[in-house]
Amino acid sequence: MDNQKFISRCEQLVKEYALDHLDKSDKVKEFDIFVVWSCKTLQNNKALLSTTLFDGMYYEITYNGDKEEFYFDAYKKFENKCIKA
Repeated sequence: MDNQKFISRCEQLVKEYALDHLDKSDKVKEFDIFVVWSCKTLQNNKALLSTTLFDGMYYEITYNGDKEEFYFDAYKKFENKCIKA
């Protein structure tokens, strides 16, 4: 799968997931999806994405070119702190 087709599919998957998981009492918000990082190795692709929503979520999507399957992981950052050595 070429990179642009992969990224477009990833953006679609993230949008669908985010809309499905918004609080139902919230109005549907408009938001942007952006790619944090992506790579292609042989027939496989991987990307990390996030949105402009204030939900703290980020997404990892992998495409297995041998099996023509997408693997979708959704994460939420709970904490980020510096620990001095």
